Amino acid sequence: MTIALSDLNAVTQDVALARGLPNAHYTDQDVFDQERKSVLFDNWSGIGFAKDVPRSGDAKPVDFLGVPLLILRDHEGRVRVYQNTCRHRGMILIDKPANIRGTIRCPYHSWCYGLDGRLRSTPHVGGPGQNVHEDIKRDELGLIEISSYVWLDVVYVNVSGKAAPFEEVHKDLMARWSMFEKPLYHAGDDSSFRLEVSCNWKLAVENYCESYHLPWVHPGLNSYSRLEDHYNITKADRYAGQGTLVYRQLAGDNETVFPDFEGLGSEWDTGAEYVSVFPNVLLGVHRDHYFAILLEPVSLDKTREHVEIFYAQPEATSPQFAPLREKNTAQWKEVFKEDIFVVEGMQKGRHAPFFDGGKFSPVMDGPTHLFHKWVADALIGATVEAEK
Repeated sequence: MTIALSDLNAVTQDVALARGLPNAHYTDQDVFDQERKSVLFDNWSGIGFAKDVPRSGDAKPVDFLGVPLLILRDHEGRVRVYQNTCRHRGMILIDKPANIRGTIRCPYHSWCYGLDGRLRSTPHVGGPGQNVHEDIKRDELGLIEISSYVWLDVVYVNVSGKAAPFEEVHKDLMARWSMFEKPLYHAGDDSSFRLEVSCNWKLAVENYCESYHLPWVHPGLNSYSRLEDHYNITKADRYAGQGTLVYRQLAGDNETVFPDFEGLGSEWDTGAEYVSVFPNVLLGVHRDHYFAILLEPVSLDKTREHVEIFYAQPEATSPQFAPLREKNTAQWKEVFKEDIFVVEGMQKGRHAPFFDGGKFSPVMDGPTHLFHKWVADALIGATVEAEK
């Protein structure tokens, strides 16, 4: 199916006049494939977490919408992302998480690569016992490195290499949340979970952006963090979300609380913010912990949500805080599970032939409309570029 520019232009109108993205953007495989390239590959998408490669030599393979990638920490401690294929015959190099003690060795013909991506050895490439050949130029056959950036432990990649540097694209949000750019502490299994959701990935972003649904979908949360206690956060072409003025710090049975980030202003005593970093990363910041949700678009109508919770101080990861961590994880898991029937219901609703993308509330749906507009603008730009 070819995307109609007239439909996308209707999405880019002012929120009071705009329609949402047409049904095909949630139900048509051809459109999904176009968004894969123009929305997810052409921008800074999240694919993993730096915590999963903590030591030099740690490597984790990732399948990102069919593209085999390898997240790796090099000898200098830098997280890098490579295409996970040998330059010889395209064999997958690493098929499960590992620590590379020497070189990355292809299991097919034993071509070997350093953690810096350079091709180090090519056994018998010139015949038995001949490990060099004049036509095999090792300095031209290193691993293909994918543009990557780590921010708040999320590993972002720009697969196509077309996007501006991450620091330029997201300088506003990085400045807004600069007080949280400090060491983050993850406690392991009790601070991680995954959710499998039967919906297009964009619906998870749209729902997360706004607080309009709180009274009906999250009654427990709304009992103390009411709709009127929230505000919209919007930054055109970058991110959108919402914040609360009445965040209530979680306490244990003995009134124990997690230690705070150092140097926060008083506004964070009861403040928290929740932002969708376009296209597929959802973040939440609080005085004492931070979470990141990486949306993995498994298919047109299947999404896997990878949820990781980080703490402000190392002592929060100690055994004494285990009960409170478990309580915190259970609380967030309950909140996020409450959203599943909504996003799955919207996915089913997008098969209604006369649904026209929907009408936005000019007051309440600004963040969600901004995301729709961002997707539409990306597709319009790609279409115009292709027609040149």
